[in-house]
Amino acid sequence: MTPDTPDTSPHPQEHGHDHSSSSAHSRTHSMSHHPRAPWWQAFVPKLFTVLQEGYGLKNFRADALAGLTVAIVAIPLAMALGIASGTTPDKGLVTAVIAGFIISALGGSRVQIGGPTGAFVVVVYNIIGTHGYNGLLIATLMAGVMLLIAAAAKLGTWIKYIPQPVITGFTAGIAVIIFSSQIRDFFGLEMEKVPGPFLEKWQSFYDARDSLNPYALGLSALSLGIIILLRRFAPQLPAFLIAVVAGSLLTLGFHLPVVTIGSAFGELPHSLPMPQMPQDITVAHMMTLLPSAFTIAFLAGIESLLSAVVADGMIDRRHRSNCELMGQGVANIASAFFGGLPATGAIARTVTNIRSGGRSPVAGMLHAAFILLAMMFLAPLASYIPLASLSAVLMIVAWNMSEREKIRHLMRAPFGEKLVLVITFVLTVAVDLTFAIEIGVVLAAIIFMHRMAEQTNLIEHDPEDLRDEDDSLDHHDEASLPQDVVAYRLHGPLFFGVGSRLLDAVEQLSPTPKIFILRLSLVPLMDSSGESALRAFLDRCKKKNIFVILSNVQPQPRKILKRMHILPPKDNDYILVENFTEAVTVAKSRLSSV
Repeated sequence: MTPDTPDTSPHPQEHGHDHSSSSAHSRTHSMSHHPRAPWWQAFVPKLFTVLQEGYGLKNFRADALAGLTVAIVAIPLAMALGIASGTTPDKGLVTAVIAGFIISALGGSRVQIGGPTGAFVVVVYNIIGTHGYNGLLIATLMAGVMLLIAAAAKLGTWIKYIPQPVITGFTAGIAVIIFSSQIRDFFGLEMEKVPGPFLEKWQSFYDARDSLNPYALGLSALSLGIIILLRRFAPQLPAFLIAVVAGSLLTLGFHLPVVTIGSAFGELPHSLPMPQMPQDITVAHMMTLLPSAFTIAFLAGIESLLSAVVADGMIDRRHRSNCELMGQGVANIASAFFGGLPATGAIARTVTNIRSGGRSPVAGMLHAAFILLAMMFLAPLASYIPLASLSAVLMIVAWNMSEREKIRHLMRAPFGEKLVLVITFVLTVAVDLTFAIEIGVVLAAIIFMHRMAEQTNLIEHDPEDLRDEDDSLDHHDEASLPQDVVAYRLHGPLFFGVGSRLLDAVEQLSPTPKIFILRLSLVPLMDSSGESALRAFLDRCKKKNIFVILSNVQPQPRKILKRMHILPPKDNDYILVENFTEAVTVAKSRLSSV
């Protein structure tokens, strides 16, 4: 059972049944008689499943503790991601509250924690720089609608079709960009604006090197050291929060001359903003934002489903892919109404939730509630948080996103996959994330099709190799084909990448035979382009007065040929037979009757 299979039927682990003592026969019998689950069950949030199973005070205490632990991790991270995205820290908090609550309440995973993530930093920063913050809200709203459409179309299980080198390449590229975006705050450089392009950004850092602030660098190094040491020796403690609090206390106690949230953005709001529709929603504006919206939807879907898959392995459960996409869609629409950022499932916070004892969506909902309480009562204290400490937090985030182990592993893969990884990474860093994803997926598809085409062979008849699953020739006198008869065996899928080989085989025949036997027993599938190639092959043979015998067409190609009206034959130019033995018999009979 794959983890991204829609959870549309009762699962033994979902209901706590011990099925280890059941026999294979009884399980098979039970499954064969189990009524098919209704289509809407794939969209039932896991919160309803948990409540149906029974939810008591003991469960609530465990979820409350896990929710509080995750909130402690999420608060500094949400503010840091808001700042890194080119907006204010309160936008990150609003996103964590609104989207985090909805993703848990309406999503298809028991333990998913949602909110702003590092994957969106680059996208959000670029959209704000090009279209303004209102443009970001419209793009987020559009992305939410796209996710709802993807859920309705049941595209949640399609995650397995995204090549791993593409995911690894753009994730590692995002990590490099996030790391680069924190250099100014980490070293306290005096720069009005950091350029967007990667090389220009580092050139500007070098030009501003004389403005380095030693106090900011000291705070950054201290915060980084605290996080690394706590993760190494006390992983149960909230390293991000402790590092940020330590930096804030030093800044406040010694009046350090460093940039803080208060000096850069003013005091944070004490409550959530009122929801409102983004302005200037026109068809022209939406068309301009369409690529950005698609990128947001793509990243939200991919990251949330990857996070859900990871969580499934940790809690031995199974998420509902399309329900998860639905929850992500509603969450992003709501986040746009409240002026927040794009949101998705966060792998690190989800893992923290699981390790802290969270086992139901209530933990994620409480995590959002705890962040809201912190906004209401602790907002004035956030003004003293130095940006240097938050830059250290984001550098750790970038390091965790760098996919070092996966890159090392993929570097042992075939050359084509390494090429996809490197090109996606380079384009993500140097050009544009959306462009990198498009090129990466297309390049991976081309390489895959090339490999598939290499596996498809058109082999001329070998008298010494008569037997396969479709023939039964036993006598040597039948081994040699009659004069004016040729036979070829097509081995592999017949699709647009290999269609021309049939025509090439006909053109290279010399002298021209009277009968062409095409053995199709080893062709498992065919697409419309393969059908078109076969039709062109039949037409070419007709022009050359070559009679064609199609031998042993398999079920899927047969279905395609019937649908496209090649089968049954409409004239006397070709015929379909069941096996090669019959094909040879028909060929001899036809030659003798001529």
